[in-house]
Amino acid sequence: MKESIPMQNLPPYLFARIEKKIDEAREKGLDIINLGIGDPDQPTPRHIIDRMAQSIYDQANHQYPSSVGMMAFRKAVADWYQGRFGVSLDPGTEVVSLLGSKEGLAHISFAYLDKGDVNLIPDPAYPVYAIGTQLAGGESFIMPLLEENRFLPALEDIPADVARRAKLLFINYPNNPTGAVADLAFFQKLVEFARSFDVLVCHDGPYSEVAFDGIKVPSFLEAEGAKEVGIEFHSLSKTYNMTGWRLGWACGNKDAVEILGRFKSNVDSGVFQAIQYAGIAALYGPQECVAEMQAIYQERRDILLEGLISMGWKIKPPQGSLYFWVPVPKGHSSASFAELVLERAGVIITPGNGYGSFGEGYFRIAMTVDKSRMKEAIERMQQALGKVEF
Repeated sequence: MKESIPMQNLPPYLFARIEKKIDEAREKGLDIINLGIGDPDQPTPRHIIDRMAQSIYDQANHQYPSSVGMMAFRKAVADWYQGRFGVSLDPGTEVVSLLGSKEGLAHISFAYLDKGDVNLIPDPAYPVYAIGTQLAGGESFIMPLLEENRFLPALEDIPADVARRAKLLFINYPNNPTGAVADLAFFQKLVEFARSFDVLVCHDGPYSEVAFDGIKVPSFLEAEGAKEVGIEFHSLSKTYNMTGWRLGWACGNKDAVEILGRFKSNVDSGVFQAIQYAGIAALYGPQECVAEMQAIYQERRDILLEGLISMGWKIKPPQGSLYFWVPVPKGHSSASFAELVLERAGVIITPGNGYGSFGEGYFRIAMTVDKSRMKEAIERMQQALGKVEF
């Protein structure tokens, strides 16, 4: 049986290819240091696990949950937004639970696009924005993220006829893969753009609590009028080391929240309630674990920065997220350099072209191994490559 045309055109998922390379290297007996995938290595905090353990014995949680999420969980999200960002949300109409934010980011295109409709997609970017657009039958118009623009999209460069056709505009700050952050002034500019062209802004914000040097990054919803034109996707994955738990949310514009919730009610049966209770414990519980997580990544960032500079790179430190976005040396493509580092140093890095055509010429490093292994990775690269040239 032949698959659909969108599936025929769908490339293998970037991280599935990386996992295959890791397996192949390990089959050869190589000790691999994986700096490729942004999966936190620290455990989920104990108080969250304990709440989950308690909840799984409650028979009430063994039945179908609400497809849009328990009111108690949505209220916890609203209270967290009020405390963290000063943003007021109605938990009944402006928050919907997700099976991790990735699920919602993929499904929002199915909820809005008709065949041939346009989404505005950053490049380089998390692949799911473009993949969801493609699977829903839409077209992607690329917004280049360039270093000279601080890796922010140049909204003024989007042709007016394209903007008028667009349904959704995806952004993501702190940014994967570039590590850039956006300020409130940019978000305000984005609100005005969305108003002018009747576009729904979809801000992917799961790294809001992973920022460095004392930076407090804003929510898109802090911009005046943001709830009129957009929604924000978030999750517990990075803030509380809960990637495997698959719990997130979308919040903001009530019409978009309702439409996404209506779509989800027809394709999934919601998040296991015991996991939602764990999420409530995370959002209301002690937040020292978040500060500890931030300190760990700050230390790792500084180790990587020092090591890369010692090898000849002239780079600015990332301001947020789990990633370094680094130009490849002279004479290499993104893919050839990633292969060289794997073969000579036994270190996995992600080629930038996996994040789009404007990612060519870069590679991504994830700060998701402990500092001793990170130091070892830098030492291996120094021994294998020496000084790099540009």
